[in-house]
Amino acid sequence: MVKSQIKNRFYRTVDLVGTLPEKAGFFYLPLGMQTILITGGTGMVGQSLTNLLLNKGYQVIVLTRQQKQSSRLNFSFAQWDLNKAWIDPAAIAAADYIIHLAGEGVADKRWTATRKKAILDSRVQSSALLVKALKENPNKVKAIVAASAIGWYGPDNEKSIASGFEETDPVDPSFLGDTCKQWEESMHPVKAMGIRLVTIRIGIVFNKMGGALAEFMKPAKLGAAAILGDGKQIVSWIHQQDLNRLILFALEQEQMNGVYNAVAPDPVPNSILTKAIAKRYHTWAIPFHVPSIILKIMLGEMSVEVLKSANVSASKILAAGFSFDFASMDEALDDLLISNWSARSNH
Repeated sequence: MVKSQIKNRFYRTVDLVGTLPEKAGFFYLPLGMQTILITGGTGMVGQSLTNLLLNKGYQVIVLTRQQKQSSRLNFSFAQWDLNKAWIDPAAIAAADYIIHLAGEGVADKRWTATRKKAILDSRVQSSALLVKALKENPNKVKAIVAASAIGWYGPDNEKSIASGFEETDPVDPSFLGDTCKQWEESMHPVKAMGIRLVTIRIGIVFNKMGGALAEFMKPAKLGAAAILGDGKQIVSWIHQQDLNRLILFALEQEQMNGVYNAVAPDPVPNSILTKAIAKRYHTWAIPFHVPSIILKIMLGEMSVEVLKSANVSASKILAAGFSFDFASMDEALDDLLISNWSARSNH
């Protein structure tokens, strides 16, 4: 009886905020279609990932704080409220899988005490709410892919320089390291419920719509290669398209459990990356260094992360059978910048 009520409530809820004509009355999932519930689905990564999931034939529900409507087929919104510790139980009941991306942007604002608390709480509290909802509501969730970050790792040491940071390496005793530790541990209770949990430590995401790459692009468009500090720090990155595919791979491969680094197998020094980006806009791009002291004044504590070298290994995800579409920096930048710039230049 309870399951029936929840099921009917879900159909009604999705009809209110979803995609069917008003006269349909209820939302009916096509037979055999799997449903993925996403937290953080309105962010840069979440929006791009949603497109892939819909193209692969999944039903997607995105949790949002405000009621929203969607006109897209097989895509809908459901509400949650961290302050009230509430998630629509119908969304939990409908989900076959969960992708947990929620969290305040780490680089969006200066790291004041208030901002650091928001960064941590948005991750840990949203995880706790998911765990609570799964414990308290009937559900059929088979697996969860939960985001973390390569901020787990400290600055490069002799071992990481030689072979890269691996998933078993200890957490760095820094703000980001501690945040990642608490973030990952906050999802561990789902394992006791029999739900498969895959945690992905995401590197710097290359996306033409925003994020770190967009910041690199600003001076590059003017013919300047703005190298940060001495430029020797290693940047471990991943193309947005590969990150989307890796998350889906983790959901679909039942043998995957535990932690995996989500980085391409071609980490590069900041100086090489910066020059490569600038030269895709101007062959005569002029390199210059932004002194570390200037970055510390501008960014405060966050400058430590900007200047930190972290050579992170992709060996484990490759051993699991994942294949990168953009395994090298040049392949990724050619896809994101050259074709994009050429298209704009022809208009």
